[in-house]
This record gives sequence, structure tokens and C-alpha cells, in this order.
Amino acid sequence: ISRIPPAELQILKIASQKEDGLRFVPKADTIACAPIISPRQDVICLGINYMAHAEESARYKKEAFGGDRPYPIYFAKRVNEAVGDGGIVPAYENLVDSLDYEVELAVVIGKDAKNVAKEDAYDYVFGYTILNDMDEFQNPPELAIKSYVNGELRQNSNTSLLIFDVAHVISELSQGMTLKAGTIIATGTPAGVGMGFEPPNFLKPGDTVTCEIEKIGVLENPIV
Repeated sequence: ISRIPPAELQILKIASQKEDGLRFVPKADTIACAPIISPRQDVICLGINYMAHAEESARYKKEAFGGDRPYPIYFAKRVNEAVGDGGIVPAYENLVDSLDYEVELAVVIGKDAKNVAKEDAYDYVFGYTILNDMDEFQNPPELAIKSYVNGELRQNSNTSLLIFDVAHVISELSQGMTLKAGTIIATGTPAGVGMGFEPPNFLKPGDTVTCEIEKIGVLENPIV
């Protein structure tokens, strides 16, 4: 991403939308990997960026919720190696007792971004993904976003309901840091996570989590 010339990127985008001349490989002969296996920077995450999730989070924490989210919450996660579709996720039973699931729309930055105006933010977006994607979306993206645990629908929302949208996030972050090409921004998860149930319904070994975003694809991982 950091080295590809704009002209070559445009050629790839055009080619990805055509089937003429493409050679297909049987899925059984492939290995599904994350689009960026080892991110160069920490993944930047947004917390509580859907209103319904803000409500369930406050309920889980037994806190009052006033219905106002004036400022975004940012935090970082160190990812040494991202797990691809079908990859195993350890339950870490000796480390955590409340392993949860969170389907999120991820934004991949296409070129270094510093002091970006909100109206220019989408010029810096390489693509959107939960696994791997070079599709074209309207900006801002309005996509159905869902998760399932063992086939049961748990999260069901739309990225149009983000409290702070992609343009706001890129512009604000770039005022205080340089977003390097290839940086991944996780835009937050909608309501329906395990902690939102009464009683909470966290993951356990043997479960399978399926994340799905419209026009992007499906990410499915077993918990062992």
C-alpha cells in the first residue's frame, strides 16, 4: 500500500471489477489470510461508536447513560499477527473470563495523512474490510453489519449509524498524528455483544463467531 503508484492502483481497481481474462483458483487450494497480516502501526480503535452499543455498555457497567456522545473514544491495540478467515482464536481460559465478539468495519489508510480536512478524508481511504476488499463504496459507506455465534444472529446494524463517521475520525486523528499508509482503523461495534445480554453471554471453547459486512464478505473463526 505504501509503495504502489496511483496509476498502478487505478489499474488494479479497474481489473478487480472485471472477470474477463481472470484465472480462478479453487478455494480448497488457497489459504485465507488477513489483508494486512502484520500491521506496521497499532490498530486504532473507536470505542462505543454506535448509540445502541453505548446503551448496552452502560447497562453492563451499571452506569447511567445520558444519551450524549460528544467526543469519540480512541484506543490502540498491538497486533503481531492478524487471524484470517477460518483461523483459530484461542479462548485464553487462564487469562480472561469474558471473551467477547465485536464485528467492526475496518478502514485501511492508503497514503500518509496529516492535518487532513474532513471534506478531503476519503481521498486517504485505501479500502474497507473485515477480511480483504478492493470494492468501491459510496462515501460515507452505508453497509449492513452483522455477527453470529453458532449461527445465531447477535449483532445486526448498519454502518450509517456510526456516531463519528469515517471522515470525522480520519480528520481528527490526523491533526495530532500522521496516519501512515496501511494504518487500520476499527470504527467500533454495534449492539448485541456478549456483555449486552442479561446475564452476559460470553464466548467459550467450541463456539464459532461469524462476522459479516455487506459487499465485503464474511470472517468466520472457531474458538478453541
